[in-house]
Amino acid sequence: MNDKKMMKIVSEDGSSEEVEVVFAFEFKDTKKEYVIYTRNERDDDNNVTVYISNVDRSNGETKLLGVETDEEWNRIKDVLRELAKSE
Repeated sequence: MNDKKMMKIVSEDGSSEEVEVVFAFEFKDTKKEYVIYTRNERDDDNNVTVYISNVDRSNGETKLLGVETDEEWNRIKDVLRELAKSE
């Protein structure tokens, strides 16, 4: 049984692709939602490359935005460290 969660992302140029959702979470204090996903690419050390986006559901449409501040990145890295510990 395949229990992978997939989502379709559409680029600004209109092209789309299916990607695998690794993890999604929200910071309760900021109400910002994030998704970690992968295209199952591997780097030179054979690690799977992951991408992290801020999920924007305003305007009735879901958009993936970049992470804008160092503070956001630091909090996301803390989440990633916790995930790595639990595996």
